[in-house]
Amino acid sequence: VVSITSTGQGTTATGTGVILTEDGYIVTNCHVVENGISITAQLTDGRTLPAMLVGADSVSDLAVLHIDTTGLTPAQFGDSDSLRVGDTVVAIGDPLGVKFRGTYTDGIISGIGRDMDMDGRTMTLIQTNAALNSGNSGGPLINCYGQVIGINTAGSDLDQNLFYAVSVSEILPLLDRNNIPYTTAE
Repeated sequence: VVSITSTGQGTTATGTGVILTEDGYIVTNCHVVENGISITAQLTDGRTLPAMLVGADSVSDLAVLHIDTTGLTPAQFGDSDSLRVGDTVVAIGDPLGVKFRGTYTDGIISGIGRDMDMDGRTMTLIQTNAALNSGNSGGPLINCYGQVIGINTAGSDLDQNLFYAVSVSEILPLLDRNNIPYTTAE
């Protein structure tokens, strides 16, 4: 898990990212980096490296970044299609920015296949009650096996206890189409 900072003209956005490969590919939310002129990723060892935007898809709210380094430990992706309501999950991220870096919240899967209107587009998402705040965007939603099953994307304006993640079943085809490697559970 990495901290993402995206600086644009007079704006700064912070979020979280998930390491895809040992050689520096990272997935995060598109809305975290979409207006960025300068993007950086802070690693758990404290290094802050410039990040290059490799690709972004505003429809799925996903973006892929690359940092120039090696030796990273990539996340392992699980099977989001096997999720059941009531499954235990953990969300990791930087709620409210780097000050609260690496915060874990736990909860359950509250709903699967929720069609939500997000900025004029309909997204099919995983619903959880694991708390997400500004800065958690782009971080992992993890199952009880330590596998990423979603990328946290939003809280609901309707209720403070409704939170959402893009499922791995939406993420992996996008990575495949763009020839970006990743690791899945055996």
